Amino acid sequence: MKLRYFAGLTLEAAALALGISERTAKRDWAYARAWLYREIGRRHT
Repeated sequence: MKLRYFAGLTLEAAALALGISERTAKRDWAYARAWLYREIGRRHT
């Protein structure tokens, strides 16, 4: 969800720009957040 993070779009606006449903955008955003938290945790152990 680069549009959300770097461009500051809402989930709804990012979904519209990408041509995906809001539900898919929410799922993708949750996955991206989980991945980031996991990666940050690996670097601090």
